[in-house]
Amino acid sequence: MRLTIIGGGVMGEAILAPALARGLVGPGDVTVCEIVEKRRNDLHARHGVHTTPDAAEAMSDADIVLLSVKPQEVASVRGTLRPDALLVSIMAGVRVASLEREFNHSRIIRVMPNTPAAAGAAMSVWTATAAVDSDQRDLARGLLASIGRELYVDDEKKVDMATAVSGSGPGYVYLFMEALVEGAVSIGLSRAQAEEMVIQTVLGSALYAQESGITPAELRAMVTSPAGTTAAGLLELEKGAVRASVIECVRAAHRRAIELGGPA
Repeated sequence: MRLTIIGGGVMGEAILAPALARGLVGPGDVTVCEIVEKRRNDLHARHGVHTTPDAAEAMSDADIVLLSVKPQEVASVRGTLRPDALLVSIMAGVRVASLEREFNHSRIIRVMPNTPAAAGAAMSVWTATAAVDSDQRDLARGLLASIGRELYVDDEKKVDMATAVSGSGPGYVYLFMEALVEGAVSIGLSRAQAEEMVIQTVLGSALYAQESGITPAELRAMVTSPAGTTAAGLLELEKGAVRASVIECVRAAHRRAIELGGPA
């Protein structure tokens, strides 16, 4: 399988590294198209893959082409795919119809991964056109499973919804973590102590929620004793309308994801 990655940034490398580590592709079968020379050199040195600034050259004989550039840069990507090649896009907001027009191609998978892919803990939500065959769907599942969890949806609109939730979600979580650290420092903990406590608390809470199968609402209730410390803290969050703000945060991100895609 010959894989071409257009865009050698953080997400491109986050998908490349585990694909190589798991033997899904070999370094000699991968070409990364990247316009920044230093980045090309770094990727070649670290992973042993081919690199080029020429997208057309990189795309022409690939079995899979992964588009990993900013949404506004898609129009600058020039190249032709083989009719039986698979085009995989991880660009936020760019719709399948736009990709079909841009590349005159029908075998397309649109994916919304997130940055925890760099730690093998991504949440990737994806959909595929009818022209994508079962073998190509299996290839996509394998590639996405190598960076974390994957979820197929049959309605492309849900990919925009995922963009607002799991795609942008790490940013929301980091803001909450940042605030927890500041709160811990304000009561006397050192920053190093606070950061260690907060990171492990968020990680442990997420793992427990994942493994227990208990809903977040139930888990919250389990740790909230009447008139206890958690209840006192949660009361302040409710006073600050944190719940409503988070809901509106997701809605705003969803609106922006739709805007990025342009006219339907």
